[in-house]
Amino acid sequence: MMLFAQGFAPVLRRTAAVAAIAMVALPLAACSDEGRLVLHSSTGDYSFNVEVVDTPESRAQGLMYRTELAEDAGMLFDFKEERPVSFWMRNTFIPLDMIFVDAAGVVKTIHVNAVPHDVTGIPSEVPVQFVLEIPGGRSVEIGLKPGDTMEHERVGAPVD
Repeated sequence: MMLFAQGFAPVLRRTAAVAAIAMVALPLAACSDEGRLVLHSSTGDYSFNVEVVDTPESRAQGLMYRTELAEDAGMLFDFKEERPVSFWMRNTFIPLDMIFVDAAGVVKTIHVNAVPHDVTGIPSEVPVQFVLEIPGGRSVEIGLKPGDTMEHERVGAPVD
């Protein structure tokens, strides 16, 4: 009986090691969620739950026709390359902050409180890969400025 237990011990140790690695890796996998984004400003780090849109059709729809947006929610537009972009607020019912971000995750420009239903173009002013829309005035509340950074799994990721 003792011989059997000694031969079985390495198997138990390997099983325990695999289970321990899985317990550590599982939370890390949960962190690689496209729905989570962090803005880093001089006043702190702010997490947002975002919808990612990266097709011409989904970008055209954006946040149109929505009547509310939680203070920690937003929409991340990925253009998959840096280029000048312009947005408008046609059929958008809530004020939005538009945060224009380059491929490295650096905030380039911010348009605060875009006016609902306004069809005036809101340009990025410089080439960007991402535009983050969050509730109007929220970027001011968190002290976000050009030069601050955005953390998201798509930032710095290779384009497919």
